[in-house]
Amino acid sequence: MTTAVQILAALAVVANAAVFGTDFFSAVVLRPALAHVDDRTLVQTMGNVHRYGDKRLALPGTLGLLAAMAGTGTAAAGGDTTATVAGAVACGALLAWLVVFNRVPAPINRRLTAAVVGNSELPDARSLQGRSDGVLGVLVTLQCLTLIALCVMVAQS
Repeated sequence: MTTAVQILAALAVVANAAVFGTDFFSAVVLRPALAHVDDRTLVQTMGNVHRYGDKRLALPGTLGLLAAMAGTGTAAAGGDTTATVAGAVACGALLAWLVVFNRVPAPINRRLTAAVVGNSELPDARSLQGRSDGVLGVLVTLQCLTLIALCVMVAQS
């Protein structure tokens, strides 16, 4: 069972690292860069980023959660308490990430994408982007916690 837990946890690390990297890049690079562009450029840039990113990053995000859950279940079935607790922390952090993402950025991302696809203006784009940016710290922290817990899972199983 140890090898199965390690493989599943490692798969979850790789999948969630893609999401963590994206959130981290957004917080550290994209957010401050967008402060220096006009509103139309903001809408065009972020609308197109989310047009592709939200669809394409759903796969590693889903795979990461499923692998973390499967690894946690496998660790529990094998009686590995440390790996099970670490996996539960990872799964909890991922579920919290999903709640925050679906409540704040996801609806904003859909509005930005719709504005780009419909070639329409979005007068409150700066305010919307600010609300979305406001939860980036929480999203990055939850993904970081996930990755740490998954690494503990790999190391302890």
